[in-house]
Amino acid sequence: MTAQAILAGAVGIAACIDDLRRRQISNWIPGSALASGLVLQTVQHGWRGTGSALIGTLAGAGVFLIFYLLGGMGGGDVKLMAGFGALLGAKRLFEAALWTAGCGGVMALAVIVIGLIRDRWARGKSARSETAPASGRQNRRADSIPYAPAIAAGVWLSLVGAT
Repeated sequence: MTAQAILAGAVGIAACIDDLRRRQISNWIPGSALASGLVLQTVQHGWRGTGSALIGTLAGAGVFLIFYLLGGMGGGDVKLMAGFGALLGAKRLFEAALWTAGCGGVMALAVIVIGLIRDRWARGKSARSETAPASGRQNRRADSIPYAPAIAAGVWLSLVGAT
């Protein structure tokens, strides 16, 4: 296992835990990815590695910036992808972004299906009771998807088979 994979794993796990628990990503997590990516790339490839890490950071931020500006993604997700960009470099970052989009799509589909099942089950349950409670959909906050697991999975999948 490479140092890059170990660092990506540690950052990904920390981001997933934070995003699932608090629905936001602490700044130290993408900051750690950025710093470790700069150091690792510089140690392994010299000044070219430093340049690769910096370009990867810009590419990582750019990949999700439009979604953030349109309100479909949080700033922590953009910073996390930028941090992973430093760790992976621009070329591997684009591969990770494609994997992330696929993983995010699967997660979104799962959330939709689970929501439909939950609503159907709640309606069936309220039809059997004498005093029907208010619809669960009305009382719940809008469903949102913590995206750090999709980002981490995309990064990990991009590293499978990497040498």
